[in-house]
Amino acid sequence: MRYCIVLLNNISTWGFFMQMSYRIKQIATVGILSGGLIFAGCESKNATSGALRDRTPEVAVVTVHPQRVVLTTELPGRTSSFLIAEIRPQVNGLIQKRLFTEGSDVEAGQVLYEIDPAPFRAEVNKASANLVATQKAADRARAALVASIAGVTRQRATLKLARTNRKRFVEAFKEGAVSTSQRDQAATEAEVAESALQAAKAQVESDRKAIAAAEAAIEQAKASLEAARINFAYTQITAPISGRIGKSSVTDGAIVTAYQPMALATIQQMDPIYVDVPQSTTELLRLKRSFKDGRLNHEGSDQKQVNLLLEDGTVYPLKGTLQFRDVTVDPTTGSVTLRVVVPNPEGVLLPGMFVRAVVKEGVNEHAILIPQQAVSRDPKGNPLVLIVDADGKVQQRMLKLDRAMGDKWLVSAGLQEGDRVIVEGMQKVRPGAPVKAVPFNALGKKGPESERTARTASKSTGSN
Repeated sequence: MRYCIVLLNNISTWGFFMQMSYRIKQIATVGILSGGLIFAGCESKNATSGALRDRTPEVAVVTVHPQRVVLTTELPGRTSSFLIAEIRPQVNGLIQKRLFTEGSDVEAGQVLYEIDPAPFRAEVNKASANLVATQKAADRARAALVASIAGVTRQRATLKLARTNRKRFVEAFKEGAVSTSQRDQAATEAEVAESALQAAKAQVESDRKAIAAAEAAIEQAKASLEAARINFAYTQITAPISGRIGKSSVTDGAIVTAYQPMALATIQQMDPIYVDVPQSTTELLRLKRSFKDGRLNHEGSDQKQVNLLLEDGTVYPLKGTLQFRDVTVDPTTGSVTLRVVVPNPEGVLLPGMFVRAVVKEGVNEHAILIPQQAVSRDPKGNPLVLIVDADGKVQQRMLKLDRAMGDKWLVSAGLQEGDRVIVEGMQKVRPGAPVKAVPFNALGKKGPESERTARTASKSTGSN
């Protein structure tokens, strides 16, 4: 009995120890699991911090550096002939021959048409004969003047004799040697001689005037002869300038009139050739302000050089020279005309052809250029860029753009030297966010995305 009680007590004690051991094992297991969870949590936290550090966005940036840029403006223009001559007849007549090939090059003075010369040759002969007749009449007038001068001399001698006789008869009448009638006759003869002398002098003056009229007639006859010769020369219609002649509007046998409205043909000189380019007065005033403010400088002798783009977009190989800017504004377009002289030895440029002229405005010594892809717009359409400041954080800058130059924007306000402008990676950053800036390679286009792809590929290769 006692043995049974002791055995029961031992069994109870052993069960108690077994229960305590089981509970200790549970507590130890819970402690181990808790420690493992805590350790895992620390590792997870550290891993998350490292991942966040690794996930700082990278952006490709360009650093702003002012540079010297020649500013140009591309303006539309039309070509026009350097010289142009419309061929018209200067006399009436019948076209006998056309002496040129349509579309060919002709030289100044080359005969183009021939008008029937027969009536004009007759006019020359008539004028020549008239000149000879007037010259003969002038010779007769000169001979009559000589005779009149001789008559004056004779009348002077007669007058002198008549005055002497009158004086003698007056003295003889006083002595009673002659009668009254004889004295009166002598006095009358003296008066008649005096009148005859005056008449002879008047004849001399008349003959001199006749000579002057005859000489004037000679000059008139010479002028008529010259006019007849000129009209005769006009029967051969010549080229006033060298150049390329177009089609003929008349054929052999056509009747033409002097200075008719319709031109017989047109000659155009195309080497060199003009290019007339309209420029708005608004742009002109802007350029003047830029030069006055010092934002633009002249480029010396190269300032007047102009490049041309043809209708198909190709660049014309020869450069033109800006000749002048017109001073009159076209009221319908509000623009002035720039005239450019362009060499055209091969005849590539034809009159009336549409071209685009690249005119130099001036030189900006401190121009700021940034890639166009770096510029975005706000809801109002204003241009802006994102930059990386000295602390490595993103900042927003509003810009004022001047113009596009190739794949870049010319910035007139909003950026300074040394600013780092984000070109790639703008979609995943916002102002105030920290970023990692890497240089932008415009040729290789290597930015954050390409670098990340390269790193991913490298990790994949290493894991394999």
